[in-house]
Amino acid sequence: MLVKDVMTTGVLFARSTEEVRSVVIKMLSRHCGAVPVVDDDHKLLGMVTVRDVLLPLYPNYGDYVHDNVHSRNFLDMEEGYARVLGQNVEEVMSSRPLTVGPDDPVLKAASFMGVHNFRRMPVVEDGRLLGMVSIGDVNRGLFFALPTE
Repeated sequence: MLVKDVMTTGVLFARSTEEVRSVVIKMLSRHCGAVPVVDDDHKLLGMVTVRDVLLPLYPNYGDYVHDNVHSRNFLDMEEGYARVLGQNVEEVMSSRPLTVGPDDPVLKAASFMGVHNFRRMPVVEDGRLLGMVSIGDVNRGLFFALPTE
């Protein structure tokens, strides 16, 4: 079974010049945690995830320590959200993401996602975004489409 047999096409994408806030709103409203970033020719430039945008702003374990020297002010931390959400996507996206091709085996995609702890990956041919493949796509393909013995 190949990636093209299970991948999702017509996916949500972003432009590098878009404001992060608008892209996060799109992701949250579509229940999607990652969006490929493309240019005008639909060439893949990068990926932006909710995790990329918000996780660095979340408190870490040391922030919960009630120690005036080492702990952070949580109200001050919230001010960081407005700053990040006002940036352009190109400032927060991951450049040159790991991709798969449409003719790659689905288990290759699943292996990449497992090793790198990804839930989804862009499917690219000649640098152009064709779609996305997710763990759910792989599972549906392998467990529902393949005949049993």
